[in-house]
Amino acid sequence: MIDYVSDRIGLTDQQKHDETRQGEAYAPFSDDPNLYKKRFFIESYGCAMNFADSEVVASILNNNGFGATKILEEADLILINTCSIREKAELTIRKRLTEFRSLKQKKKGLLVGVLGCMAERLKSKLLEEEKLVDIVVGPDAYRSLPSLVEEAETGQKAVNVLLSRDETYGDISPVRLNSNGVTAFVSIMRGCNNMCSFCVVPFTRGRERSRSAESIIAECKDLFEQGFREVTLLGQNVDSYYFQDEQNEITVTFAMLLEKVALISPLLRVRFSTSHPKDITDEVLFTIAKYENVCNYIHLPVQSGSTRILQLMNRTYTREWYMAKIDRIKEIIPDCGISADIITGFCTEEDSDHKDTLSIMKYANYHYAYMYYYSERPGTLAQKRYTDDVPLETKKNRLYEVVALQNKLSLESNERDLGKSFKILIEGDSKKSDTDWMGRSSQGKVFVFPKEDYKFEKGDYAFVEAISCTQGTLLGKIIK
Repeated sequence: MIDYVSDRIGLTDQQKHDETRQGEAYAPFSDDPNLYKKRFFIESYGCAMNFADSEVVASILNNNGFGATKILEEADLILINTCSIREKAELTIRKRLTEFRSLKQKKKGLLVGVLGCMAERLKSKLLEEEKLVDIVVGPDAYRSLPSLVEEAETGQKAVNVLLSRDETYGDISPVRLNSNGVTAFVSIMRGCNNMCSFCVVPFTRGRERSRSAESIIAECKDLFEQGFREVTLLGQNVDSYYFQDEQNEITVTFAMLLEKVALISPLLRVRFSTSHPKDITDEVLFTIAKYENVCNYIHLPVQSGSTRILQLMNRTYTREWYMAKIDRIKEIIPDCGISADIITGFCTEEDSDHKDTLSIMKYANYHYAYMYYYSERPGTLAQKRYTDDVPLETKKNRLYEVVALQNKLSLESNERDLGKSFKILIEGDSKKSDTDWMGRSSQGKVFVFPKEDYKFEKGDYAFVEAISCTQGTLLGKIIK
């Protein structure tokens, strides 16, 4: 499961920094007001895949006469890229759509569209019952958006939520929305074959299919030539990436793809998200260890520390198996940063199961975690098979314990780094002061440090010594 950035509790400073992209409009692609006939405004919620999808949508619209605007009132088309992973995320989006309704009353011809997972799941309700939107487009139907806009302009409700077995958007060059010019997402696959009982993704994004390795390498090379210095390879489960290159008669695995991207340039950092514990291989781990520019960081969702609960979740591994995988990662990559997703209060969870989760957190010693209490989603296997029988108050209390423990682990992890030096990729100014830089280490930790008189620029690498910290940020100084 991709790491989601909406509706989280216990966020670190880093995660809050990432979450600021939620609900933002994006800057115009051109300052020429005559270049585009119409303007669109887009907001994205949820996982990194949604933000990457919005960049694909922007490219499609850009090529069909629409330019972006960050001013809502200027838009002829408002799009909201949605998330269905939790009930609260859907409620947030519904509230936003209600706000758009008043704009439609003021501006004749204004169209509102819903994209993504929530579009696929709630198409009829959004169109007919609540009449909040004019266009509904599922994750595999973005190419049809221009024709759907034309249809909606006639007063018809326009819908395409068909799932595809082969759509990867591999031939579309994404428009980098509101980019810092240093880091970028690159989607390598779509869909998911893992039927985790709590998750809607297989139903809203369809079955797993991998994008061609050639198109991925070409996109990463292009980004590097544009000045980007870090790419994050995205998939619901990147370790199951598998592309049959019939022209060259070879099969490309994720480890092979990782190496191909790393070889573009030693100056290009490579990250990836997300890994399913059952699929990450020694070949991947050895590739990370081999290349300095493949970041020593793995997001390895555990969800629960209880074998019994893991079986109910259909995670296909046990507590002991997961712990052995953590051991293997640390054996091959001793300084690897590890993070996780954790759900409290899943169906039938007891205090003993919760204690197992707390103990596995300590065992893995996560740098940080994305933490939720269980939210039953309609249509999932859990909703069909189990009773959501853990009281909400109990779910929240257990979540607070998980958050408190993770805060402690995160602080202790940062404190262990004090006095050490790290190679930091500078991403831009600190949010609090333009006299400080902000960047990340290979392990994904956020560093803030004074610019002083050094002639560094955004996108450069600097060696920084950690001198103090909070639970989410390391404060440092540049080493001469």
